Amino acid sequence: MKLGLGLYRHMLNRRHYDFARQCGCTHVVVHLVDYFNKGGQENKNNQPIGGDGGWGIAGDPNKLWTVEELLALKKEINEAGLVLEAIENFDPAHWHDILLGGAGRAKQMEGLKETIRNVGAAGIPIMGYNFSLAGVCSRITGNFARGNALSVGMDGVDDRPVPNGMVWNMIYDTGAPPGHLPEIPHEELWRRLEYFLHELVPVAEEAGVRLAAHPDDPPMPVVRRTPRLVYQPGLYRKLLDIYPSRSNALEFCLGSIAEMTEGDVYEATRTYAGEIAYVHFRNVKGKVPHYREVFVDEGDIDMIRVLKILRDSGFKGVLIPDHTPQMSCDDPWYAGMAYALGYMNACLKMLDAI
Repeated sequence: MKLGLGLYRHMLNRRHYDFARQCGCTHVVVHLVDYFNKGGQENKNNQPIGGDGGWGIAGDPNKLWTVEELLALKKEINEAGLVLEAIENFDPAHWHDILLGGAGRAKQMEGLKETIRNVGAAGIPIMGYNFSLAGVCSRITGNFARGNALSVGMDGVDDRPVPNGMVWNMIYDTGAPPGHLPEIPHEELWRRLEYFLHELVPVAEEAGVRLAAHPDDPPMPVVRRTPRLVYQPGLYRKLLDIYPSRSNALEFCLGSIAEMTEGDVYEATRTYAGEIAYVHFRNVKGKVPHYREVFVDEGDIDMIRVLKILRDSGFKGVLIPDHTPQMSCDDPWYAGMAYALGYMNACLKMLDAI
């Protein structure tokens, strides 16, 4: 197994690459979409802001990621001594009609196909995604982790409807009429996912790219009056069975799996290990709709037990701490990540020795 770090667009620079190397990372997972708060400032602690303004404005719907752009980024990362393992999340501007079943979904699907071909041509093996209308939401922020460290959690479901012109917490249409997304049944969202997978997985196969599905965060059946897809471990199987393929894979988030009310995180890890593209390695206390994200070594999950299951199952992919509590110092994000990565690095070395 390999140690990695997730970096947002504003972090794609030598300072952050060096930080990753200093923490023992060999790989990175990048977001090519940045999240902003309602005031237009970068959310540099990578904590969701929320509110009806969402996380900010989506990108340019007519500007897809080009092969040249991706190759330049990969070269920059390689020159810093790291490997670009995955891109995480499509820009909502590029696929909102696919998520919403809108009139432009066929055109947007052609754009996603071009994007996947470009990702493959650049030699990037994984494209992560989260097929969700509300995205990550219902979180609260507080001093929930050990030593009053700032973290996120959940205390009940956010029932505010999603405004028109927004999907996945980002505004794709600033001129949308007043109102909110119509409520739809779970079956309709599954039909939209089936369309997405049947159209895109064959292209991913040809391009040598694995599409990696994140479970719902938080894993509730309904959030902000929108249905969710993978809110129990068994629903991952339903997703995989839509189009069985090595290119239809999983972005396995241990925190989200542990927050689910059915099943067992260890059994889920054992069940899906052969279909995991990469792992979000974080710990939590509690289950939805009441949980707290905590330091990697203080939550409900026995992380070493999970690592042993992954090792024994033959998993050789990348682990990243997708986010972690913020520590009480001048650079809270860096300190929190350094703590998590140090723990992970030590655990991986220990596994190699036994």
